[in-house]
Amino acid sequence: MVTLVLPRLVAFEGTGRRSARVAERNVAALRSAYWIVMISGFVEPVLYLFSIGVGVGALIGDLTLPGGRVVSYAEFVAPAMLASSAMTGALSETTFNFFGKMKFMRLYDGILATPVRPIEIALGELSWAMVRGALYSAAFLIIMVLMHLTTALHALAMFPATILVGFSFGALGMTVSTLIRSWQEFDLIASAQFALFLFSGTFVPPTSYPAALRWLVEFSPLYRAVDLIRALSAGAFGRTQLIDVAYLAALMAVGLAIAGRRMNTLLCK
Repeated sequence: MVTLVLPRLVAFEGTGRRSARVAERNVAALRSAYWIVMISGFVEPVLYLFSIGVGVGALIGDLTLPGGRVVSYAEFVAPAMLASSAMTGALSETTFNFFGKMKFMRLYDGILATPVRPIEIALGELSWAMVRGALYSAAFLIIMVLMHLTTALHALAMFPATILVGFSFGALGMTVSTLIRSWQEFDLIASAQFALFLFSGTFVPPTSYPAALRWLVEFSPLYRAVDLIRALSAGAFGRTQLIDVAYLAALMAVGLAIAGRRMNTLLCK
């Protein structure tokens, strides 16, 4: 059995409390090598920011946002890197790690011997994925403020948006993990994630793409996340960003519902 080393900070009963215990199990199981994995997920978008946002940005110059505001290329790229960082942190926990626990370690079989239900395991794992994504986001926001790519006030508004992004991609990753059958299929997940990273308005405005491709770019979940965080970074929240919030919230709700049902099918045979 795993002995939880965290103090019992959660006082509520029922589903919330049991889900919190699943999340606490992940914290209790941390090892020093695992922190290296977590740090690597944060370093990658920072390197992209400095190499492309600052380096290539010196050649590109300024860009004009849809609202008419002119920003430097680094200011344009940085919110996209933040959204990508939140996505990466959430997906790392809810794909590879989640799949290993469920299919090979059989960790959840033991948990289900307790009163914890499959949907509560899903909520607990999603909460832990959100914690990882939040750590990435907080560190990246500090870098953005120090580099004068956004203001401290805008950074405070961007942080809860990154939490929503983490929850949405975490639920999506968990759903995918209940559908795949082998480790080899993770290559497909990595390819899809990289395609999202490249073609979600990350480095160029969506207006740069052909009209036939633009609608596909704007429909992608990472683009909705990038659009939301970029608007908050520039202080230009509007109706389009309400669509972004609704899109990400719906993705989270649908993903969590499917993941919970699939886990119930796979684990409660």
